[in-house]
Amino acid sequence: MEFELNREQKGIQQAVRDFVKGEFKKDVIAELEETHAYPRNIWKKAADLGFIGIHFPEKYSGQGLGVLENIIVAEEFCKGDSSVGACLLLAGFASEIILHFGSDAQKAAWLPKVAEGEVLSCGAFTEPDHGSDITAMTTTAVRDGNEWVINGTKVFITNGGPLAGFYSVLCQTSPDAVPSHRGMSLILVEADRAGVSTHSVGHKMGIRMMDTAEVNFKDVRVPAENLIGQENRGFYQVLEFFDESRILIAAQGLGTAQGAFDRALSYIKSREQFGRKIAGFQVNQHKIADMATKIEQARLLTYKAAWNFDQGRIDPKLTSMAKMAAGRCAVEVCDEAIQLLGGYGYMLEYEVERYARDAKICEIYEGTREIQKNTIAGTILGKMK
Repeated sequence: MEFELNREQKGIQQAVRDFVKGEFKKDVIAELEETHAYPRNIWKKAADLGFIGIHFPEKYSGQGLGVLENIIVAEEFCKGDSSVGACLLLAGFASEIILHFGSDAQKAAWLPKVAEGEVLSCGAFTEPDHGSDITAMTTTAVRDGNEWVINGTKVFITNGGPLAGFYSVLCQTSPDAVPSHRGMSLILVEADRAGVSTHSVGHKMGIRMMDTAEVNFKDVRVPAENLIGQENRGFYQVLEFFDESRILIAAQGLGTAQGAFDRALSYIKSREQFGRKIAGFQVNQHKIADMATKIEQARLLTYKAAWNFDQGRIDPKLTSMAKMAAGRCAVEVCDEAIQLLGGYGYMLEYEVERYARDAKICEIYEGTREIQKNTIAGTILGKMK
C-alpha cells in the first residue's frame, strides 16, 4: 500500500497551489462574497488550465485522470478559499452522470462544454417536500410520441441559475411502480428549453457565491433520446453517482478544514499575549494537535475512498465514512480556528468565520450526516426489521 502521491499527482497539486496563489485575490473574493456573485473569471481561468473535468477522457476535453486526481484539485481549491473553491470543484457537478450513463451523443455534446468552462452542469434531484427521501419525489416525465413531457419543481440545485447548461433531472416515469423508486428515470434537460424557469433560493449561511436555485419544469418537452441510461433505472444511477460525488464533498470538507487550520496556525505563531506567543500556551498546542489529527484522519479516509473508486472497488460504506468524517472535521476544525483567533476570528477580515459558514454544507448536501450513518450501519448490519 502506497501512501505517497506519485510525481504526476504532486505536479497537479503544485499547479493548483500556484493557480490559487495567483488568482485567489483577497479583495476580489471579499467583493464576490458580499455581492453573492459567482467567480466567473476564476472559473474560466481554472477551466483554461484543465482543472475542471480533469477526470474526463481526453476526447471530451479532460485529462483522462481519476477521482483521486480530481479530489487533489478540489482539496487545494478549498484550502485556498472555501467559497471560491466550492464553486470550482462543483462546476462540473453531476456531469459524471453523463460520463458514466449517458449516450455517446450526450457525452460529446456536454462534457467538453463543462471542461472548457462554457457551462455549468447540474443534478436536479431534491424537491421542496422531499430532501433525503428522493424516493417520494413527484416530478414526472410522461412519454408523448418521440418526446418526454416533464412537470415538477426541484430545489437547492447547485449551479441551477443562468450559467447552467443542462440538468440531469430525476423523474417518475412509471408512476404505478412498486416500490416507487423502480419507476424513476434520469432525463437530460437543456437549460434553454421552453418551460424551464429558475430563481435563486435566496441568501444562504455559507457558499454564498454558489448559484443555488429552484428550478421549475412546466410542460417541458425534450426528445426521447434525452433519456440518460436505461428507463426506470434513474434511482440506481443516482446512488452510483453518490458513490463518486460524496468523495468530492469529502475533499471539499478536507480542504476547508486545512485552510482554516493554516490560517489559525499562522495567527497563533505571531500573536502575543502575556509577553509571549500564544502558540506557546499548552491549551492552544492541544487544540492544534487535535485539529491536525482530525484533518489527517479525514484525508486518509478521503484518499482511500478515491483510490478504491479508481481501482473499481466501489464501496458505499467507505465513501459515506469519508464524507461524514471530512464534513465533521471541517465543522469542528473551523470552530476551533475561530476560537484560536478570539475576537478576530469573528471578523470578516480574518476569513475563518467564512470558512466555518462554508463548512457546514459539507454535512448537508449529497446526503446529510445522518444519511451517511444510515448507509454505514446498513452496510455493516444489513437490513434490520
